Amino acid sequence: MPKPPPRLVLASASPRRLDLLRQIGIEPDLVEAAEIDESPLRDETPRRLALRLAVEKAACVAARYPDSFVLGADTVVTLGRRVLPKAIGAHQVRDCLRLLSGRAHRVLTGVALIAPDGRGGRKLVESRVHFKRLTEAETAAYLTVGEGEGKAGGYAIQGRAGAFVSAIQGSYSAVVGLPLCEAANLLTGLGYRRS
Repeated sequence: MPKPPPRLVLASASPRRLDLLRQIGIEPDLVEAAEIDESPLRDETPRRLALRLAVEKAACVAARYPDSFVLGADTVVTLGRRVLPKAIGAHQVRDCLRLLSGRAHRVLTGVALIAPDGRGGRKLVESRVHFKRLTEAETAAYLTVGEGEGKAGGYAIQGRAGAFVSAIQGSYSAVVGLPLCEAANLLTGLGYRRS
């Protein structure tokens, strides 16, 4: 009897990342969040932070599923070198929106894959997102739906905040939370085959 193919584990509790994978016909066998400290290290650049967290998430879950492909990702929203939080509560969402209003910001998404044989790959995708100038009424209306809570930078581009985005350069799926082209290339390159 042939050995079953290795499983694919998504090291994320984000329903958006799961939906994105499904969008390109990839259904993880398991979804399991990695419990890691996401605090930036001293003098760590936003780019290094996003990539390190993606790698650590994949490694954390791969330790529990050593015979599987494990995919991890992390998204960081920045204004210059300033990393905006994953907003907790309406006050942080409001603070983020005030900072982003009428400005361009960067969204850095790291993606990492660990194969069953221990090989790994990682990629960082940078996108630039331009917000229109937000009115107080637009901000207040956004706060009432609670969509920005728990999101990097206090907004979800795939939701109502999509109306705030006047332009984007880069990967839309990376801004949502997972760069699909890069994730698919990592999976193919390390030998993952859809069952």
